[in-house]
Amino acid sequence: MARQAKIIPFPRSRRATPPASSSPVTAVRRCRDQAEALVVRGLLESEGIRVVLRSTLAPSVYPFSVGDQGAVTVLVSEHDAERARAILARR
Repeated sequence: MARQAKIIPFPRSRRATPPASSSPVTAVRRCRDQAEALVVRGLLESEGIRVVLRSTLAPSVYPFSVGDQGAVTVLVSEHDAERARAILARR
């Protein structure tokens, strides 16, 4: 007689998925590394602009970067893009 295996399902997340943004995002700057991107994010957030940082490098796996591997893209919503570019153009 074949033995029946018990199937134990993975627990499901009880967190609700965040709602989709009403405004698409656009890139306003490409930074060399994470440190520069954090400074840019702090500057824009101090002006009331929400910022998302995007990078293709997983910093916990690769703590260093060479060339464009460590580049971080700064994203803001499209309706804040012109204001963000103006803020970044100031010295």
